Amino acid sequence: MSVPRYWREMPYRIRLEARKCKLCNYVNYPPRTKCYKCGASEFEKYYLPQRGILLSFSIIRNPPTGFEKTTPYVIGLVELEDGTKLLTQITDVDIDEIKIGMELEQTFRRISEDGDSGIIQYGIKFRPKYLKF
Repeated sequence: MSVPRYWREMPYRIRLEARKCKLCNYVNYPPRTKCYKCGASEFEKYYLPQRGILLSFSIIRNPPTGFEKTTPYVIGLVELEDGTKLLTQITDVDIDEIKIGMELEQTFRRISEDGDSGIIQYGIKFRPKYLKF
């Protein structure tokens, strides 16, 4: 399987695509085969909101292997407009400007590079809502 096809077949990695349980309406992100809340296995596709509020964050200065070139970086707990919470990297902001309660929006950014092959992996991060590019 080609690398681009691999990434296209995992839509939750490139957009906020989840599964909503048809039985209890619980939103499962990342998608699962069984509902995390009730165990049912029938879902409908659900797109999470692209905006949210920063609830908590941590500055990573001693990263895991493969992320040494990007330190320091920020990981934050974001509550989306529908109440879903997710852990994500915060980007496009100076570390000194990050604060609880700031409004954020989804963006698509480089995540990492696969070793010697140099294959670039992209994914979802969040940035301050006020940015204009």
